[in-house]
Amino acid sequence: MLTLALAIGASAGNLAHAQQVLRVSAIPDEAPTELQRKFKPLGEYLEQKTGMKVEFTPVTDYAASVEGLLNKKLDMVWFGGFTFVQANVRSKGQVVPIVQREEDERFKSVFITTHKDINKLEDLKGKTFSFGSESSTSGHLMPRSFLLGAKINPDTDLKRIAFSGAHDATVAAVSGGKVDAGALNISVWEKLVAQNKVDPKEVRVFYTTPGYYDYNWTVRADMDPALRKKLTDAFLALTKDTAQGKEILELQRATRFIPTKAENYKAIEDAAKNAGLLK
Repeated sequence: MLTLALAIGASAGNLAHAQQVLRVSAIPDEAPTELQRKFKPLGEYLEQKTGMKVEFTPVTDYAASVEGLLNKKLDMVWFGGFTFVQANVRSKGQVVPIVQREEDERFKSVFITTHKDINKLEDLKGKTFSFGSESSTSGHLMPRSFLLGAKINPDTDLKRIAFSGAHDATVAAVSGGKVDAGALNISVWEKLVAQNKVDPKEVRVFYTTPGYYDYNWTVRADMDPALRKKLTDAFLALTKDTAQGKEILELQRATRFIPTKAENYKAIEDAAKNAGLLK
């Protein structure tokens, strides 16, 4: 969903000078224009709460969001669960998740198709299939994990697998007949249906996964504690009781933001290892 990364531009190592720019990016699980649209009100809100200039800086792919954080070009990233696990493992625990949407406690993926003869996971054998990005939690890792749980190895039991790169692109691939079926995150699916960008009578959900932890905002462990608290408090303070909070939360498809911790993502790390996606 909103997949954003925040980075602070400042003189390296000079703690005596307040950092003035908060650069924000997103793992590209949706079209760049959509990420920009969803971010604008949040960026304005963060400027108010931090007193810093906030800039949106897009990244080319999921890996770039991890690299940006670990190379200290980014200070705070809105990660998917798997992307957080990758960053956490690679940095040896030097990243800290601070908040997630309430919805991310039990996030889900949906499997979609236009074919009448596909009604359960087992029916995918011999079919063509699209995941989202290879590093996507809800568009690849967890769908792959549930396929393996149903005794379906995507690499050997499906006729062909593709990676669309983004959730909305997966829907386009399925609706356009490029693949027989695909998997994406439930939040993007519900948004596209609500916006009448997909006809659920033509493209239908035939399987919804059990819930799992997913997206979060993550900072580097060396972030100034005062700034970390300011950012955390800003997200936790968002409420639909105000016009500004209502707009931001609706764009993020969130009821509210809640605190989170690294331990919440252990199941995703285990799933990634079992699926052979994390060494």
